[in-house]
Amino acid sequence: MKIALLGYGKMGQEIEKLAEKKGHEIFLIIDCVEDWEQNGHLLKQADIAIDFTTPTSIVDNIYRCFDSGIPLVTGTTGWLDELDKVRQDCLERKQTLFFSPNFCIGVNLFFELNRSLADIMSKWSNYEISIEETHPVHKQDAPSGTAIVLANDIIRFSEKKDKWVHETVENPEELGIKSYRTDNVPGTHVVRYESSDDIIEIIHNAKSRRGFAMGALLAAEWVVGKTGFYEMKDLLTSENLMNLR
Repeated sequence: MKIALLGYGKMGQEIEKLAEKKGHEIFLIIDCVEDWEQNGHLLKQADIAIDFTTPTSIVDNIYRCFDSGIPLVTGTTGWLDELDKVRQDCLERKQTLFFSPNFCIGVNLFFELNRSLADIMSKWSNYEISIEETHPVHKQDAPSGTAIVLANDIIRFSEKKDKWVHETVENPEELGIKSYRTDNVPGTHVVRYESSDDIIEIIHNAKSRRGFAMGALLAAEWVVGKTGFYEMKDLLTSENLMNLR
């Protein structure tokens, strides 16, 4: 594949290394406004674009790819308020967008575990639920997109919680998400159920960015040639998983 990398931070650099090992070509890197002005016209030559940029630039990048007819894989978060419109435009214009708040295969298995645990714990009202997430200091959005997915799935099953809130919980119907930013932490998520007698936790710790980059590349390889809006659940069907192991 000829890949256009939109964003050349640590994730973009990790994707570059893995892509070259797998025999793909990184023929275009765009990391700032000047890059778009000088080389944006080359985007049409790509087989696919992979975006790990910022919440303030991602929507513009999506529509640049739509206008160029280039499929886009993105893991950028912090723009969920615009997701429904972008999805609708993608389908109406017959373009291709693969979005996931987290491309790590293990995290997506963690989502499944979270949903199962939430279903089980919905019968036990004496446990208070909370979520914690820890990421590097340069991550711009908080809470993380992954934490929001975890929270929304818990709310689906819990009769106690009707919305999530960031940091400060003011009433029992709220599910609190605490965010921490520190150095040298690729990403940690903790879902905690606590009663007066004990604590039940499920935890996902990322060891490095490699798992996220590998998932994004798998998504790119899978989505080329397809049209529509896709998420990790589309990639991680039982049939597709057999080819990914």
